[in-house]
Amino acid sequence: MVLTLLKAKPERKLAKQICKVVLDHFEKQYSKELGDAWNTVRDILTSPSCWQYAVLLNRFNYPFELEKDLHLKGYHSLFQGSLPYYPKSMKCYLSRIPHRMPSERHQIGNLKKYYLLNAASLLPVLALELRDGEKVLDLCAAPGGKSLALLQCAYPGYLHCNEYDSLRLRWLRQTLESFIPQPLVNVIKVSELDGREMGDTQPETFDKVLVDAPCSNDRSWLFSSDSQKAACRISQRRNLPLLQIELLRSAIKALRPGGLLVYSTCTLSKAENQDVISEVLNSYRNIMPVDITEMARTFSHDFTFAPTGQECGLLVIPDKGKAWGPMYVAKLKKSWTT
Repeated sequence: MVLTLLKAKPERKLAKQICKVVLDHFEKQYSKELGDAWNTVRDILTSPSCWQYAVLLNRFNYPFELEKDLHLKGYHSLFQGSLPYYPKSMKCYLSRIPHRMPSERHQIGNLKKYYLLNAASLLPVLALELRDGEKVLDLCAAPGGKSLALLQCAYPGYLHCNEYDSLRLRWLRQTLESFIPQPLVNVIKVSELDGREMGDTQPETFDKVLVDAPCSNDRSWLFSSDSQKAACRISQRRNLPLLQIELLRSAIKALRPGGLLVYSTCTLSKAENQDVISEVLNSYRNIMPVDITEMARTFSHDFTFAPTGQECGLLVIPDKGKAWGPMYVAKLKKSWTT
């Protein structure tokens, strides 16, 4: 049964068409921002056959046989380095060669055993340092992978998963239903609020807040099937930093003094990453950057990081044999003084 599960997906499903409008736009921007590194990043992003998929095991229905089989097939455990706050309960595996296991089907009443994801998307979750009993907010939670990963790390006292988009909200609910046992669902609230209003409705409520913000999703945008829609997205792209800053302002209101906030995107764009964080840091006296350079050193075996010019920010860029990212992660702390 396990051996059947591990068959690679047919290559034909990866035959996607690159959107020239988006690629030309990225070429102009990222060749300036990333320099020579852009050539490799572009080659990876435009070659789905090079993409890698991590396998996050579900501790609520742990697949012991699958784990053994992954070892036999040459998969290795992510995050083999150690951080003081790395949770032993989170188990994630990847192959050194591009390979994708089939996704499990959703079955009512049966918890799924694993979740496929871009391994870099676990970095924001780890940066949050979730502890048992804490109140945590996932402000832009769909499709639910990071909420699920948070629950692999610790048992929060309260987890609020918010998603403003109604279609994505259904996806989020199904992810939680597919992986999380009923007793734990009782400490999870799912809402459909505009994230920019969360701070006003729940001021200084949460110990930890994750803002995995809407962004220029570089991987998916490159394969936009509708070139007119892609051109529209690019023209509206300049508005994203304003939305991201407004979401962060709301998250800061919702965060209690002494709490941690992690901001993340899946774009390479400096305007949506470093510039957004710089704007927030310059606007608040009580928001402090948290140095996460140690995280980059610890995980350099599995990820390639580009310079960000920020000790509080990391940028994972796709590389040969490490086709993870793009993923930007920034860590902030709310001090007790205003």
